[in-house]
Amino acid sequence: MKYNKTFLASGLLLASAFFSVSCVNGNRDDQKNDAAATASTHEAEKTDLPYDLANPVKYNMPQNLFEISGIVFHNGDPKEVFAIQDEDGDLFHLGLGDKESKFTKFGSKGDYEDVTIIKNYFIVLKSNGELHTFPITELGKPKANNVAKTKDLVPKAEYEGLAADEKNNMIYVLTKDSKPDSKAKASSIYGFKVADDASLTAAGEFSLSHKAIEKASGSSKSRFRPSALAKNVKTNEWYVLSSVNKLLVITDPDFKVKATYPLDEQLFNQPEGIAFDRDNNLYISNEGGTLAAGNILMFKLKK
Repeated sequence: MKYNKTFLASGLLLASAFFSVSCVNGNRDDQKNDAAATASTHEAEKTDLPYDLANPVKYNMPQNLFEISGIVFHNGDPKEVFAIQDEDGDLFHLGLGDKESKFTKFGSKGDYEDVTIIKNYFIVLKSNGELHTFPITELGKPKANNVAKTKDLVPKAEYEGLAADEKNNMIYVLTKDSKPDSKAKASSIYGFKVADDASLTAAGEFSLSHKAIEKASGSSKSRFRPSALAKNVKTNEWYVLSSVNKLLVITDPDFKVKATYPLDEQLFNQPEGIAFDRDNNLYISNEGGTLAAGNILMFKLKK
């Protein structure tokens, strides 16, 4: 009888221990399931981009656009793209399938980074923040007349991005790097209201947080250095491009980071320009490389 009691007690202890281990394993399984569900949700958010960045339509550029930088369409018309390249003060225009491009000279040699169109004016950004503005009616001439140069509009820094928000009569100028004296790492963006004569009035300063980009991308290997931006008018989001980081960043209208998407180095040699057409298709331009011409990649809007 004593043996039976001892045996019964041992059995109860074993059952209790087994139950405890089962509960712990069950909790671990639940945690794994929760983590998997969270990862699955995150992945669903990441794949919510309405473009397939792995399958573009590729347009090679002529030799004089080997170092193609900024790109833009007039009223979103994809039949003709306007572009600049880094070294010469020339505004190029061509059909995406053309083997040759036409150009109009607007300035001397220099480091030109981006171009936009607003109120029937071209505005070109130089890396030092200087803007060159001239009427679209000058297009087709060997040399543009009435080119207005605007200096000291933005603080001294290196600039790479320029974009228009035509609906709100605004342009935005984007720095390439964070302020050297800033503790909070962020790229500054300066907004300007555009009058009918293309004169500019300061209308706000915004910050693109590098910490938020690191959190969204899961990487902090190198500081974020944006190269271009464009507004998706359908979603009211900003698409910010980084050539150095090979990254596409999506933000809200106030430049608060929503998501990031890595860019395949095999496709994106040196992404320097970004634009949308009137059908909301996405275009990204790349400088040429050792074995490749400069190009524009078109990503069709998913239906």
